[in-house]
Amino acid sequence: MGLQSLQYCAFLVVVAAVYLHLPVRMQPVFLLGASWVFYALAMPAMLPVTIALAVFTYLCGRGLAWRGGAHKTAFLRLGVIGMLGILAFFKYNGLLGGVLHGWRAVAMPLGISFTSFAAIAYLIDAARGDCEVETSFIRLALFLNFFATVTQGPICRAGALLPQLSAAHRFDAARTVRALRLYALGLFKYIAVADVLNMVVDTVFPHYADYSAPMLILTAVMYTFYLYFSFSGYSEISRATGLVLGLDLPENFKTPFYATNFSGFWSRWHISFSSWLQDYLFMPLAWADLGRFGRLPTELCVFCVFFASGFWHGSTAPFIIWGLLQAVYRVGEELLHRRFGKPKKRGTPARVLWGKRVVVFVLWTISMVFFRVGSGNLSGVAESLGVGDAFAYLGRCLMNSWSPARFAGELYSTAYTGFYANTIMVAAYWAFAALALALGIWLDHRRNFACKNKPAEVALASAERRNALYVVLIVFILVGYIMQSGGFNANAFGPYAGF
Repeated sequence: MGLQSLQYCAFLVVVAAVYLHLPVRMQPVFLLGASWVFYALAMPAMLPVTIALAVFTYLCGRGLAWRGGAHKTAFLRLGVIGMLGILAFFKYNGLLGGVLHGWRAVAMPLGISFTSFAAIAYLIDAARGDCEVETSFIRLALFLNFFATVTQGPICRAGALLPQLSAAHRFDAARTVRALRLYALGLFKYIAVADVLNMVVDTVFPHYADYSAPMLILTAVMYTFYLYFSFSGYSEISRATGLVLGLDLPENFKTPFYATNFSGFWSRWHISFSSWLQDYLFMPLAWADLGRFGRLPTELCVFCVFFASGFWHGSTAPFIIWGLLQAVYRVGEELLHRRFGKPKKRGTPARVLWGKRVVVFVLWTISMVFFRVGSGNLSGVAESLGVGDAFAYLGRCLMNSWSPARFAGELYSTAYTGFYANTIMVAAYWAFAALALALGIWLDHRRNFACKNKPAEVALASAERRNALYVVLIVFILVGYIMQSGGFNANAFGPYAGF
């Protein structure tokens, strides 16, 4: 039951209708129960694991305050090392098959990376005194397992979310209107843009050797936008869910493709993850005292952080290279700043700023080829691609045929043989994909420049003729559903898609 699905919409309506009318003391209990139901519907076999992780985190947290904190360090180490060990086991236990004969890989629990990072942040913050040790297991488990964040984040901070779980929440018309705006925007990004673009990505990538350079470049760009609109759309649906229930969740994306360097990019992309890396990995590395060796150079700390982010995403070579590329981008940037000084945006010509944005986008798109290859069967396509394929893909982008006639033929054949056997639907697909992507880019452009990166729902509400814009978003969502459901049935009358 993905957050973009109609089933989730019905689930949220039922949960909100009950939750907002319950007594305060029952609200966390009900919301935790709903979260476990949501998890059980998605991955029932791993629900006990998720509950056990919550119990482990709760006990380690209570241990921080046991006997006045006399054993704080021991319980903090137990909690952090334990959570990292559990996360590593589930993410990488498949590698044991090459070492232990007969080993069968254990499936990774849904959202364990986000749960583990939230738990580690809670334990460290509680040990530092940045948040209170939570005495209620119900509230702590809800913090870790909340259905809107458990699968793909954002990674919430205990000091911000736990106090909200103790407050009374009632229906608020203004918050609900904000939530509906954000929900519509998230669905538009996820369904009308990301899922539609991914239809071509999933067709081309497994068979990249059959395509010319322009088609491969277009597909890489489409994947870059797919990942952004998919993840940011999901995050906005998650925030909309929180708003309906009276909870403020953190923003996860702020127009990252308008950043002029990679430090700015990572302050706008997957913000909850990048800020986690900043606070709980980079800062401890940067401030670690190595005795007579002093402290680690900043560049080495930056390199370690981004290299580790590659391992966090996956253990395969493509993800490791993706992490290395991010490390090289950021360290290279730091070295340039050290040599020439940090550039100032004020007074910099617009053409220079746009040139920098293009460079950041191109470098990011190159790294996304490795990310897509590493993602493999996550798309549902039976394929077996390795790091060599990523390099071959990039090589073909530079050296393969640049024939306009061949490119035009590939635009047609990709959609015709990949998912539509109808010439009219092929034309409709490319027209709709271009319009949806253009609208998504325009919304980000307006948010970045006209609205100074205010929250997405605030930027949306400030648009001229906003009611017409809401209608346009809804129409795009509906057509997006149709496009990925086989398109308009050629043998049927009217706007029917075989749902």
